[in-house]
Amino acid sequence: MANLNQDQTNHLMQLLDARNVALRAEIRAALLRSGDEHFKDITGGVADVGDESVADAATDLDAATMGRQIREIRDIEAAQKRVQDGSFGTCMDCGAEIGFDRLCAYPTAKRCVVCQGQREKTFSHEGTPSL
Repeated sequence: MANLNQDQTNHLMQLLDARNVALRAEIRAALLRSGDEHFKDITGGVADVGDESVADAATDLDAATMGRQIREIRDIEAAQKRVQDGSFGTCMDCGAEIGFDRLCAYPTAKRCVVCQGQREKTFSHEGTPSL
């Protein structure tokens, strides 16, 4: 594990735990809300093409948000496992220490700033739609 003292590690674990609880509450609320919303409620009972597309867009946005939240929960669980196995705070690419300030800002970080920057430059074109 990186050169984190016990207080720093505890602080970061508290951040991870708090975010995990918040995400799960957000997902639970969204699922309850989606169960209460029906297509007719979203469109206001008018079934024209424009209203239908707005309802579809709202549903897609909710699904995308929930997908992002689930990915973040998985990242949190992976970070918690790295704490347990002693690799937390160590860059998975170069093995350098990930700074405490970076971990405070982004507790699930897997890479140091240099490696993350390189990864973003290398893979920046992925996920970009093309025609």
